[in-house]
Amino acid sequence: MKIELLKSKLEMKINSLRALMVSTAQLKGFTHPDTIKCSQELDVCLNEYHNITIPRKTTI
Repeated sequence: MKIELLKSKLEMKINSLRALMVSTAQLKGFTHPDTIKCSQELDVCLNEYHNITIPRKTTI
């Protein structure tokens, strides 16, 4: 898959998960298991997005 397409799909998923997490937190509270699950899924997507957009430093 082209990197730009992957980035675009991740951006849409990140925005969707962020909105879901906020609404879940407002309805059920910040520490509710459903809110935590959304937060963890969002973390995974953000980490993946970071990994494909930020060049890695190489060590010598």
